[in-house]
Parts: sequence; structure tokens; C-alpha cells
Amino acid sequence: MLLLIPGPVMTRPEVRAAAGQDFAPWDRDFAPILEDVLGRLLRLAGGSAPDHVTLPVQGCGHFAIEAAIRTFLPPGGKILIPAVGQYAERMTRLAVEAGRVVVPLAVPQVERVGADPVGAALAADPAISHVGIVYSETGTGIIHDAAAIGAVARAAGRRVIVDAISAFGALAFDIGAQPEVDAVVLTANKCLEGLPGIAFAVCRADRLEASVGQAGSWSLDLADIHRAARASGAGYARFTPPAQIIVALRKALDLLDAEGGPPARLARYTANMRTLVDGVTALGLALYLRPEMQGPIVVNFAAPADKQWDLQHFVDRLKARGVLISNFYNTERPSFRVGCIGAVTPADMRFATAAIGGALGDLGIRPKRAAA
Repeated sequence: MLLLIPGPVMTRPEVRAAAGQDFAPWDRDFAPILEDVLGRLLRLAGGSAPDHVTLPVQGCGHFAIEAAIRTFLPPGGKILIPAVGQYAERMTRLAVEAGRVVVPLAVPQVERVGADPVGAALAADPAISHVGIVYSETGTGIIHDAAAIGAVARAAGRRVIVDAISAFGALAFDIGAQPEVDAVVLTANKCLEGLPGIAFAVCRADRLEASVGQAGSWSLDLADIHRAARASGAGYARFTPPAQIIVALRKALDLLDAEGGPPARLARYTANMRTLVDGVTALGLALYLRPEMQGPIVVNFAAPADKQWDLQHFVDRLKARGVLISNFYNTERPSFRVGCIGAVTPADMRFATAAIGGALGDLGIRPKRAAA
């Protein structure tokens, strides 16, 4: 089955095989593996010890996002979150339920966040201490300019938390060049092409030390995770880590290096996206976004304006042809979403295009080109 969603993504056989050996998380053979993984993620993020540290958080990326919000904002603290889509909505809910105050910034779903509106919102409310940025919004496929938004926050003397969950490992990020960033959050899956089950936050060490005791959660306290690592060593985890997933991630990082690092991976994903877009638009479907807004991580296509269209039936027919995509709507207007990341190639995208055409035919749909 060709899995074309933005996570969990297709993985290489070598990665899955690496998870086949059992490890005791507290064993001396495992500690160097975890320490190696944390150090490699730190370097990929542009960080350097002792100024920055990589901290593991068991669970999916949302766990680490909530941990960052709880750790770096005190209860009642204010965070500006540009409302760019579904994952910004999730960041908002995580913050609100943690007792933090969210200041929303309206952003049209089909546009990028502008640095100027962020600056204006910060100027209007000096009580806002942080900005929460979704770097790659997989609900729509838009890539937002985390560096430009961060620069505005830095100029205003504010802090930033970056959700790079579907960006890290392909799209560029340099925490060393963005001192305003308290944390950039990532996951073992997505563009790193490891197995799902653990997330990470690359953080400024001085900000962790200044944030002790305000998380209101033991499990989701990055400052306490940092304290434990300093006390016991970087290869130590406070609570039982998913050891096999971490070993698989080390193999995935080896494969990332062999491919040529994030630039090469981004080039492959971009080729995937272009092959998919060219093929599906040739079938008569339209991009949901304007072409200049389309990122390389995930593509939404406008649903056919046909009475035979039914998303679940389409997904079922596509699955029968060997391709699995998301079976829910993420956009304001109906669309279907196809992921371009994971261990897939342009050849896979040509196969997927043929399957999409066949699935539409199964439903009796012969699309006519529509306005995006």
C-alpha cells in the first residue's frame, strides 16, 4: 500500500528492521544511542551545546507542543497564534486548556502569515510574551515564513515557539540564528522518515533554566526533562522511552545523511509534489491553493463539482488501487489531501496519479477543469 498522508509516512525497510531488536532503556548499550540521536537532532536544528539542548517527549508532536507552551509560558501568560489552519487551531486548544491566554490573529486560509500583521498585533498588546508559529500547515499545504515572523518577534522583545513537526528534516531551520526561539518542536516521523511514537523539542538552555516550576505538569515539563538529563546524562530519560522507536530513528538519520541531508530530501519532496500536481491537474482537477502558495509537504486538490463525488467512496476506491490518502476535509471548501513526504519518489506519484484517475472513473466522474 502506498501511504500518501502527511504522517505517519511511508518508511524504509531498514528503518522498520532497526526496531526489531529489543532494548532495555536503562541499559548502558542504549544510553549512547539516545545521546547520539539527541545530538544529531540538535545539529540538524542549527543548535549547539551548551546553549541549546534536545529533549525527548514520549508521544506524538502535540505532546511536545503542549510541553513547550506549558514550560515557557506561565499560567495566564499570553501567546499570539496566527490562525493559519487546523494545526494552529490545535495549538490554540492546547494553550487554552493549559490555562494560557491565546490572542488569535486571523489569516486567510489560502495565504501566508504576514510579518507586518504579527508586528502590529505585538505592538497592540505588550502583555503578549510569545508567538506560536506553525511552520508547515499540513491542513492546507502552505509553508509559513518562520524566520521572518521570528525576526519581528525578536525586534519586539518577544519569544517564539515553532511547530516544525511536518517541516523538520526537509525545510531549513536554524535555531542558532533565531535567538528569540524558545523551542522548535519536531517528531521522529514526518520528514525524518522514522517511526511515529516520540517527539522532541530543541530548546535554549537558558530559557529552560528560567522556566522551572511553571509547567503545571510533571510529564509535560521540559525544564524538568532538562534537569533530569543534566543530573543523569543525555542518554537518560525520566520515564520509559520507546526504545525501539529511538533505535529506528537513528537508522532513519543515517539514511537522511546518505541522501544528502535536508536539502536533498527537500529536493525529492519538491519533485514528488510537482509530479503529483502536473499529473492530477492534467486529469482536470484544480489545486486548492494558488500555485505560488503550494508547498512541498502536502497538496490539496479541489473536490470535483460533481454529484457523484463522495470523499470516503473516493478514498475507498483509491485504496483498492493501492493508494491510501486522508478521508476527511481540512479546508474551508471541499478538497482531498495527498502527502508528498516519506519514503516515496516521483515514480510513486505517477502511480498515484493513475490511481486517482481510475478511482474517479470508478465513481463515474469525468472532471472538467475548475477555478482553483
